[in-house]
Amino acid sequence: MQSRSKYIKQLDDLEAHVQRLGDHVVADIRAAGLALAGDEGSAEGVLQGRKAERRLQHAIESGCLDALLLQQPLVAGDLRFVSGVFRIVSDLSHIGSMTRDIAFLSQSVPGEIVARVGENLAASCEKTADMVALAVGAFKDADEEAARRVFALDNEVDELYKRSQDVIVEMIRTTTSDPEHLPELLMVAKYFERIGDDAQRIAGWALFRVTGHHEVYYKAHDGEGANEAFPS
Repeated sequence: MQSRSKYIKQLDDLEAHVQRLGDHVVADIRAAGLALAGDEGSAEGVLQGRKAERRLQHAIESGCLDALLLQQPLVAGDLRFVSGVFRIVSDLSHIGSMTRDIAFLSQSVPGEIVARVGENLAASCEKTADMVALAVGAFKDADEEAARRVFALDNEVDELYKRSQDVIVEMIRTTTSDPEHLPELLMVAKYFERIGDDAQRIAGWALFRVTGHHEVYYKAHDGEGANEAFPS
């Protein structure tokens, strides 16, 4: 068993790595929004950032395994922290994958088509970036109040998706030209909605760190909406 001081430093390093990964993913979400607005350099930056993201993920996963294997027994709070970190890495990885898909699609969907829902997509981008930043910070600080605020923001993201969906479906229905890129644009809007869902899961792990229960997971699988469980 390693010394307590070395173990505490290991946990501190894990926390710092999670914050760095969260910052990286949030920056990529915002860059994806710029890419949709026509900034080709932002799109390339997101697409090329995969290696840096993977290095951080590997460092976090290795740190979690070391803590689990080399420090036994773990006290309850530490075990919740390490378990939560392991799951958050997966959620952030999923967000990163969707963000790269948005950046990729931004290179093929014509700007004049994106502009039809550009305001809604820009708002979705900012709100989901804020949600991820708030959720990661809530986990890092074991802040239950901040974690619960994430769920209220998701209501707004869901509404923005519905607005974008309505516009795009109407465009598909009424267009007299080739609607080839409209399903891709709908996919972009859906990605932002799913990023909001992943941010909620991260907030759920922040609550798990504090309470020992990942309430979002249980509510979702009980057939209740996450936002019903956590009113603003």
